[in-house]
Amino acid sequence: MIIPLAHRADQTQEYYFSVKLAEVRRLQAAGHDVINLGIGNPDLMPSDNTIDALIKSAEQPNSHGYQSYKGTPALRQAIAQFYAHTYNVPLNPETEILPLIGSKEGITHISLTFLNEGDGVLVPELGYPAYRAVSSMVGANVYEYPLLENDGWQPDWEAMTDLVARSPSPTKIIWMNYPHMPTGAPASYAHFERAVRFAHDHKILLCHDNPYSLILNRKPPISLLSIDGAKDVAVELNSLSKSHNMAGWRIGWMAAAKPYVDAVLTIKSNVDSGQFKPLMDAAAEALTNSDDWHRERNAVYQGRLDAVHALLDVLGCTYNTDQEGLFIWAKLPDTVESAEALVDDLLNNKHVFIAPGFIFGPKGNRYIRISLCMPKERIEEAVKRLK
Repeated sequence: MIIPLAHRADQTQEYYFSVKLAEVRRLQAAGHDVINLGIGNPDLMPSDNTIDALIKSAEQPNSHGYQSYKGTPALRQAIAQFYAHTYNVPLNPETEILPLIGSKEGITHISLTFLNEGDGVLVPELGYPAYRAVSSMVGANVYEYPLLENDGWQPDWEAMTDLVARSPSPTKIIWMNYPHMPTGAPASYAHFERAVRFAHDHKILLCHDNPYSLILNRKPPISLLSIDGAKDVAVELNSLSKSHNMAGWRIGWMAAAKPYVDAVLTIKSNVDSGQFKPLMDAAAEALTNSDDWHRERNAVYQGRLDAVHALLDVLGCTYNTDQEGLFIWAKLPDTVESAEALVDDLLNNKHVFIAPGFIFGPKGNRYIRISLCMPKERIEEAVKRLK
């Protein structure tokens, strides 16, 4: 290269799945049948009405130009109606919703909007790697807050208070995600109420990532924004990737009070030029999917869940059966050296790929995560290979 890398590029590692999937492809190219249980890439189709809306919109002459940075009014209205129906949360479609190219884009825009170099960011010690990676890229100081395994993987609020008090610079943002990935811990009103109080008490922006609330949920889904006072201190990210089988469509949004939406829009408008209108039109249609559609999708995942439990039993792992979301989190038996060693052994010798827990934080070295994004028959084939 004719010039050196910027510090952020030099200090940022390639995403783990990017590296590992290259290994999977090499094995497949060599003729091996690899069963990929590692990533959350939904294999089910969006609803038929979603596909029909995409085609119909793409056939319109006015669908192919630039769109508003705030998305179409129809999409914002559909998101507002979805929040009212799903979470009983009222949102103003004109001022409190900002469509995004997936939640990962939102993590970056929020960080660029509110963080100065040296500011503190609280991230869960087990969580989506992008929270840490993006915070570091913008020059913030990342502080991992503990999750209490014996309390359903809920935050250790006393430890978090201590982290804020000891931080040499202002702590500006806390990232949170329930139903939690990777542990599958469900959301609860009591937990969200505590989180909102914490944000108010310490004057920290509470950023909640909420893509899993409709997947294998055993109770009515919850939005953080349903808590009194949440809109004063919080923003919520959501998307259609997992809940509507639309990961590749890159349709998500941020829901928040107008000042937060307006602030993030100043950054977003300098980064992209809006989303493709047929995608937004189809997303608006997807958000009208019936409750029966979601129940049918969850019935498929339940069958796969039973097969994954059988796989974990073969490996001698322990796990909770009340997990929600698209993945199953499991603890390794003492006889297994580490998650990394197990993952490499299964991939190279059994041609089964699962995710090691350490990629979600150092505390995950004794854990693995298995995705439900694979037909039940393939999971059962993986079980046969492991026996």
